[in-house]
Amino acid sequence: MRLLERDPTGEFRLTKHLPNDKIPPYAILSHTWGDEEVVFRDLAGGTAKNKNNAGYSKIQFCGEQAERDGLRYFWVDTCCIDKSDAGELQHALNSMFQWYRNAAKCYVYLPEVSTRKWDADGSSKCYLNLRDCRWFTRGWTLQELIAPAIVEFFSKDGERLGDKKSLEKEIHNITGIPQRALQGSPLSDFSVAERMKWIEKRNTKYEEDKTYSLFGIFDVHIPVLYGEGGQKALKRLRDKIHEDYLCLAKLCKRRLTG
Repeated sequence: MRLLERDPTGEFRLTKHLPNDKIPPYAILSHTWGDEEVVFRDLAGGTAKNKNNAGYSKIQFCGEQAERDGLRYFWVDTCCIDKSDAGELQHALNSMFQWYRNAAKCYVYLPEVSTRKWDADGSSKCYLNLRDCRWFTRGWTLQELIAPAIVEFFSKDGERLGDKKSLEKEIHNITGIPQRALQGSPLSDFSVAERMKWIEKRNTKYEEDKTYSLFGIFDVHIPVLYGEGGQKALKRLRDKIHEDYLCLAKLCKRRLTG
């Protein structure tokens, strides 16, 4: 895993790849991609600052909020993964759920919400804005909502709107995800069919990603094959889930029979 490190002057830089046993506490950003993202080559090449756009602002926000929370390191998917390296991308997609789960805090950045426009009935307006946020419609943000223990929501102004616990009812109403799942109950407590429903109304840029974004939800690891199509990707996922279930059933039977 590669992180961003923020120094006392407010500048940040990429770390080298860190082995699992050397990863320090870190914050992680959850957001939706736009047209002005800062990517790995921008940071590696020292040109990230030149962009000074919405993408760069998100990274700055994450670093500043992490510092306020006493965290020196943070992770942003747009620039911490070298997507030109097929091996690194494959590893990242299969590790993403765990990376979000291991984060000290997850910050959800909602550019559609501006706290500076709220009036006295801000709580009800917040709910309406949350329902309209694109973040709740994207495939990859499903695991980013479920995996971390602490998920905090922020407006585009960097104002904290609440967290997964305080907004639990609103999130349930918007997503249909059971509150027990939002509270951290083991995902194995929910049937395959129920978990599949959580992704039904969500969309991804590439059709295969609708399946790949479920790796962590079902605790499976399969190769990423862009170009195979959504149906083939889903079939491979279902086959792997079935295979793992059969293996577990056989193991349980052996233990029972001695």
